[in-house]
Amino acid sequence: QTSILQGVRKAVLVAIGVSFGDIIYISLAYYGLASLLEKSGIQQYLGYGGGAILILFGLVSIVKKVKVSDSKSAPSAVRGSFRFILKGILVNGLSPFVLIFWLGTMSLATVEYSYQGYELLFFFVSVVIVVFGTDCLKAYLANKLRSIINSRLMRIINVLVGSALIIFGFRMFFYF
Repeated sequence: QTSILQGVRKAVLVAIGVSFGDIIYISLAYYGLASLLEKSGIQQYLGYGGGAILILFGLVSIVKKVKVSDSKSAPSAVRGSFRFILKGILVNGLSPFVLIFWLGTMSLATVEYSYQGYELLFFFVSVVIVVFGTDCLKAYLANKLRSIINSRLMRIINVLVGSALIIFGFRMFFYF
């Protein structure tokens, strides 16, 4: 969405933010957040909080009006690169599934594959680079679709995405 509405450069900044968020979660997983979560029973509260956030994002996505101007014109110049990086960090960081994913990946890498030290560092650097590259590729391809995007299609996409977020949000309530 950022790529379509703001251009590839802004979407790459969001991808940088997502990567920073991943690095934060990987660090937390490495330094023992997994044992804290297992002992304290906080997973249920993370599920409820994450579910509420997803439902809220879904409702906002459905309700908000998106006006797409001439799709062949260049995206508007939005200042403040940091806000796009922050958007990526927040979108990534507010999902408890991202934390669960990195905790699972950390346990797989350390327990199943017995990675330690530089092996572990290389593994996670490689994963973050691949995820970042994939996000940049998605931004590039989405930007190429700008010529067929209009307000009606964006409205349909927003309703579909919003509905999916609401469904996953309610699913999180019942999962935990």
